[in-house]
This record gives sequence, C-alpha cells and structure tokens, in this order.
Amino acid sequence: MKYYALIPAAGSGSRMGGAIEKQYMDLNSVPMIAHAMMVLAREPRIEKLFVVLSPTDKRWNNYEWQGWEERIEVLRCGGATRAETVLNGLDAIAKVCDADDWVLVHDAARPCLPDELLGKLLDEVADDPVGGLLAVPVADTLKRAAADTASGIRAEATVPRAGLWQAQTPQMFRHATLTEALRAAGSDMTDEASAIERLGLQPRLVESDSRNLKVTYPQDLELAGLILGKLNE
Repeated sequence: MKYYALIPAAGSGSRMGGAIEKQYMDLNSVPMIAHAMMVLAREPRIEKLFVVLSPTDKRWNNYEWQGWEERIEVLRCGGATRAETVLNGLDAIAKVCDADDWVLVHDAARPCLPDELLGKLLDEVADDPVGGLLAVPVADTLKRAAADTASGIRAEATVPRAGLWQAQTPQMFRHATLTEALRAAGSDMTDEASAIERLGLQPRLVESDSRNLKVTYPQDLELAGLILGKLNE
C-alpha cells in the first residue's frame, strides 16, 4: 500500500479579489502553493505529489521548481469545481495508484500545515477501514442568520456547537473509494469527506489546530506569513 498526495489548484480564488489566482499569490517571497507542496514533499511516506491545474493555467511555468521534478507531477485536467478537479485528478493517476492506495487531498490555500500534523494524520489513519481528515473542534459560538435581511443580517438562533468540527485538509482516503464517492456525489461537494459520508461511511476525525488555516480572504495572507515564520524558526 502506497501514499500519494493530490493538490487541486484549478480555481481562481475569487474571494481574495487579487489580480492573479490565489494559489500563486506571494507568501513570504514564494507562491502560496509552494508552501503547501513543500510539507507534502518532505514527508518520506508520500510516493509522489500530483498538482491538478486548469488546462488554461499560464502561470505554473513562470516559476522555477528545481529539485521537485521527481517528487511532483503536474496534471492539467482541472474542472469547473473542486470536486470535478479532484475526480479528474484521481482518474488521471489511476494508472499508477492501486485501488487500496491512500490519496491525501490537500488545499493549495493551506500553506501552513505543520509537519507533525501531517505525520499524525498518516499515523492515525493508516489502518483505518474508511480514511480520515484533519479537523478542529468548533470553539466559537455559532449563530444562524435569519432569512429576512431587509434590516440587515440578524441572528435567528444559536447553534449548539457540541460535536461540531471544522474540516481541514489533508483528507485521506483510498483511491477506489474516493473515486466512487465523488463520481456518485456529483460536482457540488466542497470536501472529499462529504462524498465519503454520502456512501454511508464515517471518516475518522484527527484533531488538528488553527495553524493549518485556509487562506480565503486578503487578511489571511498576513496571518499565514506569521505562522510560517514561527514554523520555520
């Protein structure tokens, strides 16, 4: 049984509002996606890292990736949604992956994944019959917004947070199971675990922490830079 990593990087990152795709935004002097790739490439148990780009991506070749050639393969088969991109990537790597091989899907916009959390995920999920993902128990009080927003957005109710977890990546599932799940679920899945759950399976939650943030809004870039600085001390 082998481990492979897959980074879907075909999106535009529209909520960032930048002039270039989010994954290529500068973060501590390198493209953000480079940080996401580095931690996966450092893990010796991962055989190969596949980066799934849009067929029309014109930025990847603007950067120099020396020393990564044997660890990384680029697949230009990204789709219109994350789920399509991941499924297209899984289909493309089927020639090298056995059905029971593990595939770790990781966001290009999660540049601060600590090495120890990646190792913890691999250790805890390696023998799991379903697979699993990094996640964080919800700590904040949650509010549901009212449907009528004529007088501004208003809270309708407080949602109990007991038992709620915030999903992160990597999400780690066997190649055949994840392919089946995504093909059955359709293109609206926002994460791989959701598709697995629709098969009636229960992914394992491996406790992570807030360092593994997803860069979604412009202010997140500054915070990611600070976290990376601490991780690299």
